[in-house]
Amino acid sequence: MSAQAIATTLLLPPFLLILLCLGAGLAAMRRQRWLGAGVTVATLLILFLATPFAAGHLQASLETGLDTAEGRAAPQAIVVLSADIARGRDGVDMGALTLERLRAGAALHRRTGLPILVTGGSFGPDTPAVADLMARSLSEDFGMQARWVESRALDTHGNAVFSAAMLRADGITDIYLVTHAWHMHRSLEAFARAGLSATPAPVRIDRIPDGGLSDWMPRTDHLNESWLALREWAGRLVYRLRDGPVP
Repeated sequence: MSAQAIATTLLLPPFLLILLCLGAGLAAMRRQRWLGAGVTVATLLILFLATPFAAGHLQASLETGLDTAEGRAAPQAIVVLSADIARGRDGVDMGALTLERLRAGAALHRRTGLPILVTGGSFGPDTPAVADLMARSLSEDFGMQARWVESRALDTHGNAVFSAAMLRADGITDIYLVTHAWHMHRSLEAFARAGLSATPAPVRIDRIPDGGLSDWMPRTDHLNESWLALREWAGRLVYRLRDGPVP
């Protein structure tokens, strides 16, 4: 890791602000020990979650066991889940995560020739359904057509329920499921509850950090990755409590 990269990490948020919070927490311990200790521990946890080491291991904990497709029937279609949107001067478009998934789905279509379903509803009354944006991009950017466009789902549960209804109407019960690796297990469980057999086609399985120097340099993008992983674990717990065990 270059000296310039290290200096950039140390002199920009979150590290610089975290150091200030850590100093404040240590100073507060002299007068109000418990308050100071709480601020110090919270600051250290934020610092840790902002490192590639923490983010990488949290995501790796969600990505195990995705390379086994033994015993599944041959997929009959490809389902691509939406993720985010981006707002710009020209209006609303797909976000980076959605585009990654769509690109992976298009590549899988070229390899297999299977038809594609895109799924994702609207983020608000002033935004189009993400599935409509995905279908348009498939046509304009990838030169292929989505056979099904599911534009009502607001979460992974909805993706599974509404997609399953559309596919079963055409006699399809086995699919490739395209989403990010850290999101795959919750998605597989949701689609199994909806009655579809899904073969995982994960997007971007991340490397597991080896603990080198670069793995301990905190940055805000890694803090976001940690947040996504913790949110995903919480989502899996909520789905399990709300929807019951996977059949």
